[in-house]
Amino acid sequence: MSSEELTVKVAKDLEDLIPTFMKNRNKELEALRVALAAQDFEQLRQLGHRMKGVGNSYGFAQVSLLGRRIEEGARSGDRAALESCVAEYRDYLAKVQVVYE
Repeated sequence: MSSEELTVKVAKDLEDLIPTFMKNRNKELEALRVALAAQDFEQLRQLGHRMKGVGNSYGFAQVSLLGRRIEEGARSGDRAALESCVAEYRDYLAKVQVVYE
């Protein structure tokens, strides 16, 4: 993941919403881990679908991209791809920097 992907430019008027947004992404990561451990592909598909929609809404294109990949991996039952996506999401959330414009 490039440093460009780890910097997110967010509109200044969303600044108050981002802490809650990020807290929800971390809860989502935990839900993904639980669903993956249980091999609950339907739950993984739903979580991925939700990520896909919410990421771009707040300027987090990488969240949407990973959501799409998780949704596709869940549909095909590709556990290895899902594990990779969840690990990538964990790393992304740990490193992402938000810049307000």
